[in-house]
Amino acid sequence: MEFLDALKIRRSQYNITNTSKLSDDEILAVVREGIKHTPSPMDSQTTRAVVLFNENHKKLWEITKEKLLEKIGPERFKKTEEKIDSQFLAGYGTILFFQQEDEIKKGAEETNENFYSWSDQSAGMTQGNIWVGLSEKGLGASLQHYNPLIDEDVKKEFSIPKEWRLMSQMPFGDIVSPPKKKEYRDIDDLVKVRK
Repeated sequence: MEFLDALKIRRSQYNITNTSKLSDDEILAVVREGIKHTPSPMDSQTTRAVVLFNENHKKLWEITKEKLLEKIGPERFKKTEEKIDSQFLAGYGTILFFQQEDEIKKGAEETNENFYSWSDQSAGMTQGNIWVGLSEKGLGASLQHYNPLIDEDVKKEFSIPKEWRLMSQMPFGDIVSPPKKKEYRDIDDLVKVRK
């Protein structure tokens, strides 16, 4: 598959199932290669990932539901619970993305304050690269941000180093049905050319 074709099929897939046409090792290869080959400021390699399968995947979304119930109350929680159960918990696994904060702080001290922004940009590229990689292999995924609400419980449950800052959660699985058609803005409004 050509790179631009792979970009085109990467979409937020919410209709996923708890099966995977890829083996766990094939999924891990996409994550490892995505982490390894994404550029980072001063080659600092500050992005981290934890891949959750089976009961660990389920536990993450149970933690998320518990924290949301505490925050928004039972009345508002019903709709949220349905969304989490059907779109995220229903998946095969979840990738947790982190940033190694102590290394980023060191990089900022050695270079300049922009190192924080550069590291976040690298983290975003890593998430995008892995998302495209999973899509190219036929898996559906979406990117979620329940941090910082779940951070402490996630660190405790999955033995995550305290220096790691949770950035996002990417549930994935086989695609049940394609997403709805996407509406695109006029590309000439988004991309300007000056010659």
